[in-house]
Amino acid sequence: MQDRLIFLIGAPRSGSTLLARMLGAHPAVYAPAEPHLMPPLAHLGYHEAVERAPYDPIITQRGLREFVAGLPRGEADYLDALRAATDALYGRALAASGRERFLDKTPAYALVLDFLVKLYPGARYLVLTRHPLAVWSSFVDSFFDGDGEAAHRQNPLLERYVPAIARFLRERPVALEHVRYEALVREPEAALARLCQFLGLAFDPAMVNYGDAEDAPKAAVRGLGDPVTVARETRPTTRSVAKWAETLAASPPRRAQAEAILARLLDEDLETWGHPRASLEAELRGLPAATGSARRAPLTRYALERRLLVVARRHVQRDSLGLRRLVRAVRAACDVLLR
Repeated sequence: MQDRLIFLIGAPRSGSTLLARMLGAHPAVYAPAEPHLMPPLAHLGYHEAVERAPYDPIITQRGLREFVAGLPRGEADYLDALRAATDALYGRALAASGRERFLDKTPAYALVLDFLVKLYPGARYLVLTRHPLAVWSSFVDSFFDGDGEAAHRQNPLLERYVPAIARFLRERPVALEHVRYEALVREPEAALARLCQFLGLAFDPAMVNYGDAEDAPKAAVRGLGDPVTVARETRPTTRSVAKWAETLAASPPRRAQAEAILARLLDEDLETWGHPRASLEAELRGLPAATGSARRAPLTRYALERRLLVVARRHVQRDSLGLRRLVRAVRAACDVLLR
């Protein structure tokens, strides 16, 4: 199964959905919605544990490691068992699709890369990076309605993903190809031709016009408040490349927060990512002075969903009018009913 798997590694909002749609337009590649198979397996206890779980993670880890130590081949036998499970899932999904390759582009895999390469060292890996401030700005606007502080409290995105992906690119423990988002949208034909050569596939020009594929409407599955903007296009565009700069220029607080986040990242990691600190700082210095508040985007169904979620989360976290207690009480009642 390994030689039929392609893992697309990238941070959220780095353009992975776009690249998956383009690759999924190839007749040999099946690119479904993110399956999220690996993080739970990586945190079963042997490799990583979870802080909170419906079982005791400390006892589980000790017991599991003692059990695995008694297997004839130790960790290798454990990985074989996990691989058998994921092979069955990938294989059956692939058989049903009628395609030859399975593309898994779950962003959270970037945080369990050590486990993933142990499980599938023979797969092909595509590593996608994008301007870090573009990633962060898109994350803040897409999921937190422009509230950078709330976004960072919920998920310090760049501090988690930049070091993990940069280390992976430097160490190259498996066969991988580095893809830069900006090059992908500016010269998609050249970028895709290079990726197809790496993957051992014949380049298909139809991949560039991914929206014309017969299964294009099925390729992206959105959830509550999930902005699948790629579905509104039929081919890559450069419209979002400089959007982060416009946003930061219009908001001094956002710009200050971006500078603080960059200060916590290592020079080596930014260099590997493809955006050295010196160039990032030069770009920030070149931003025009703010002339007023940023113009809000039109209120779409997605934007309304996201704003309602952000407002509701804020009130629950602050326990406004006892909402936190109410939500916990409702959850406890549902847990009892579902037992």
